[in-house]
Amino acid sequence: MIRDRNKGTVRQPRGAQPERLSLEYYEFQQPIVLMPKNNIENDGDSGDDQEQGQEQEQEQEQEQEPEQEQEQEQEQEEVKDEGRMAQLDIDGIIYEYRQRPAVIEEEEGVIEFRVVNNDNSRENLIILAGLKNIFQRQLPKMPREYIARLVFDRSHLSIAIVKKNPPLTVVGGITYRPFESRRFAEIVFCAIASSEQVKGYGAHLMNHLKDYVKTSSRITHFLTYADNYAIGYFKKQGFTKDITLDKKIWMGYIKDYEGGTIMQCTMLPRIRYLESPVMLVRQKAAIWSEIRKRTKSHMVRKGLEYFKEQVIKAGHDPDTITAEELAKLDLKPIEDPATIDGLVESGWAPEMDEIARRPRRGPHFAAMQHLLSELQNHPSSWPFAQPVNKDDVADYYEIIKEPMDLATMEHKLESDHYTTMEEFLHDARLICSNCRQYNNEHTTYYKNANKLEAFLNSRLLEMPEYAHLAEE
Repeated sequence: MIRDRNKGTVRQPRGAQPERLSLEYYEFQQPIVLMPKNNIENDGDSGDDQEQGQEQEQEQEQEQEPEQEQEQEQEQEEVKDEGRMAQLDIDGIIYEYRQRPAVIEEEEGVIEFRVVNNDNSRENLIILAGLKNIFQRQLPKMPREYIARLVFDRSHLSIAIVKKNPPLTVVGGITYRPFESRRFAEIVFCAIASSEQVKGYGAHLMNHLKDYVKTSSRITHFLTYADNYAIGYFKKQGFTKDITLDKKIWMGYIKDYEGGTIMQCTMLPRIRYLESPVMLVRQKAAIWSEIRKRTKSHMVRKGLEYFKEQVIKAGHDPDTITAEELAKLDLKPIEDPATIDGLVESGWAPEMDEIARRPRRGPHFAAMQHLLSELQNHPSSWPFAQPVNKDDVADYYEIIKEPMDLATMEHKLESDHYTTMEEFLHDARLICSNCRQYNNEHTTYYKNANKLEAFLNSRLLEMPEYAHLAEE
């Protein structure tokens, strides 16, 4: 529910009205239909009565939409939504990348993207009514009247995904409010029809919005309030919870949604978002080109025939021999690996085999890792999980000269600092002794230290090879 935290009512944005804007045509390689250039009035709610009448008329035209959606859902069940692989030739090398079904449908003319606002034209009003219905269905907790008022508000713009068959069938869209002088826009609503949410419509829609806003205005940032279900989507579209835009720019201008998480997207001026898949392929090609200049990793050499020849000599067919039969054969290793084509050129040296055969961890590593995990999961270990914060306990490091904690122990263990179990146990017991030294014996911390150390000793007694290290 959208409520004012102080009054508990639907809240309107504060601050000055946005300046007058105009929609300009912008060019895409992929087809997109835009409304003609038209000044947008900023009369706020002055046209509410007219908009309500328009809304009623458009709702009548949309009465059959649920039945149409059911038919479309049945059709979509038969359509594969994996997209297709597209190819790009760069310097004679073919690179493949996946095209979303939404991109394919736009190229084939199944869908189109329209930027619309309430200019009283019949088609735009039909599309806005369709958007309103989508938002009301997909955002059931949002007041229906509130959605209708903002969608038809002339200070808001919308970009809609429109199917051409049946004509003017809206399957999703975004409604946003531009604040051009402040160089940001607020995304108010964003939704895709439930039957169309597996085709990449959401990502493709956001790319269209970014490219349109960049080319038609001075806006560089988006702000939006996302509920828990939408945070993942917005993160994938480049939004973050880290708001770097100065609060003086947006505070009081965007609508405040209780329970929502404010997120920000900063658009990159040199990126054309609709072409991002091709851009990434070109970057990949550039990286591979540099790798080929420095290494021979791209060269594919003939496979080894050595072991195949031994199988043939043993009287077996290499193509049909079973794993059991292969295990019984006395296959001899290659005497001189340096004779393998390309091995030396790749940087191999005999010493590398010796290093590879050495055990990576010491003989006590597994036991120490298991003990540390049990200590970290013990109910009394919470005071010792991380180093003591000197800002919280100012004199701690003046009294404790050799601090220790479980996180530091984990780092030392993973870095192979512990060569013996005794070294590991020294640090574990140091945690408890430091706690008892600093805290009074009646404190919770002191008691937790005793419980944790008692648990450590009990676990050591259960391990025969380390039982002698337990303390009474």
